Amino acid sequence: MGGVAVRSSYRPAAVCQDDAVVWVVDLDGVVWRAAQPIAGSAEALNRIQEAGRRVVLCTNNSTYTVAQYRRRLVDAGVKLDRVELVTSAQAAATLLAPGSSALVLAGPGVVEALRDRSVEVVEPAGGIEPPPIGPRARDGRRPDAVVIGWDRAFDLARLSQAQRAVHEGARLIGTNEDATFPTPDGLLPGTGAFLAAVETASGTRAEVAGKPHEPMVRLVRQLVAGDGNVEIVAGDRPATDGQLARALNAPFGLVLSGVTGAGEGAGAGSSGVPADRNASDLAALVAELLD
Repeated sequence: MGGVAVRSSYRPAAVCQDDAVVWVVDLDGVVWRAAQPIAGSAEALNRIQEAGRRVVLCTNNSTYTVAQYRRRLVDAGVKLDRVELVTSAQAAATLLAPGSSALVLAGPGVVEALRDRSVEVVEPAGGIEPPPIGPRARDGRRPDAVVIGWDRAFDLARLSQAQRAVHEGARLIGTNEDATFPTPDGLLPGTGAFLAAVETASGTRAEVAGKPHEPMVRLVRQLVAGDGNVEIVAGDRPATDGQLARALNAPFGLVLSGVTGAGEGAGAGSSGVPADRNASDLAALVAELLD
């Protein structure tokens, strides 16, 4: 596998066969907070690669396209020769059949992943009031699914359109259910907050694609050629990254630079798993394991 390995499709890249050892690393709260890189994270990712490992960047953030992620990583100073990327947008796309349609309340990353899957993207109607008839696919039929991701334009009109589509029989799919999103200025509401609103309004429990759920686990397994090849899963959420580590039969390295702060690393909470390693940030975790 030569050259830049970040892919522009939901389909998993070729299996990492030339290197058995893989690090699975989260992005938000580990490599950066919003647009701000975390000090030492780019150097840490480069050092992992220099040590003969491959890196699978596994993010629940469905907002960005693969090209946008690639630009952000390169701008942060990350070498991409031994890097793969899998997102919750790609995982969500695997839940829909080619030729189906989806009303999308999410960012361009979800639109890209669905179109790569040959799923028709139905845009929500504009305006501040819900339309009398919900958005339709090109053939006039109701959308087959509603896909919820992190949506900057989420409001009452969009919530109403999603609710109506689900009441009319559409499947409800969430890219992830993370309640919060780490930024340099603190936590913002995450996709899970938007998804909970649609679930409550529609009375329907969503199918969730991202970490730690099976669609994402399946994509990661395809990338790493089996559970035993993962040396560690590094992330900032015991409830997602920790559970993913357990699903991959791998150790969990909890970094305290994201949603889990110092003093919270010893326990896992009601929905997480205890960390096998704790570190202040990714650079410290890499130094501990590779020195």
